[in-house]
Amino acid sequence: MNTKLLEISNLKKTYDQKNYALKGIDLCIEKGEFIVVIGPSGAGKSTFIRAINRMIEPSEGTIAFDGIPMEKIKGRDLREQRANIGMIFQHYNLINRSNVIKNVMHGRLGSVSFIKSLFGLYPEIDKKEAFELLEKVGLGAHIYKRAGDLSGGQMQRVGICRAIMQRPKLILADEPIASLDPNSATIIMQHLRNVTDERGITCIVNLHQVDFAKKYATRIIGIKDGQVVFDGAPAHLTEETIADIYVGKEEQMKLTAENQELDKGALIYGEI
Repeated sequence: MNTKLLEISNLKKTYDQKNYALKGIDLCIEKGEFIVVIGPSGAGKSTFIRAINRMIEPSEGTIAFDGIPMEKIKGRDLREQRANIGMIFQHYNLINRSNVIKNVMHGRLGSVSFIKSLFGLYPEIDKKEAFELLEKVGLGAHIYKRAGDLSGGQMQRVGICRAIMQRPKLILADEPIASLDPNSATIIMQHLRNVTDERGITCIVNLHQVDFAKKYATRIIGIKDGQVVFDGAPAHLTEETIADIYVGKEEQMKLTAENQELDKGALIYGEI
């Protein structure tokens, strides 16, 4: 049985043909992993995660997703592969004027016709799944609220549900807690870890905060100047390695004193 989901070889990206944001990334991602990619601003984390589904076109290298070479496909084949990759964004990317349930159902757009989606004619099984997901992340009472009326943490939970509704094999989360307060950030990371574990979905999350990475990741990848400088279990990430990754940008890696209140207890899946 093949447990490899993603194989990346010599991945490079340059925006100006001179300087490289990625300088030859080699990684193998197993099914079911919850990977956190750490590194300071400008390290190449967002470029890396967006190159996987070709939101950013790689300059060199290969990306095999579930055995399919992502760098070679286009058109319908690329759309079909992207349907297997959910995306969670820092700034949520919701339709603020639409209600919560409609935003979540947008995760099923690839499975229904345009006309049916326009009139909200989704299968009942999909609607039931969306309602259950929202209940689990503590948004059962907000299903018919406008997305724009929610708090940042609530909006990000809607974003998680929308990504899950794609029924993806992989979720990419690009700085999903960067815009949130410490308490909301903890809630988001707990729900994301729980729901992906429950469904066996592989997840790759970009974060600055080392404390969150150590708490939630099954594996941490450290990127510095476009290169992987650490790849291993959270317990193996030493203070010396952390200091090297964040040298000159130490303020980005640590939680504030306020954030230290976060470890009072883990959330149960479904808690607000």
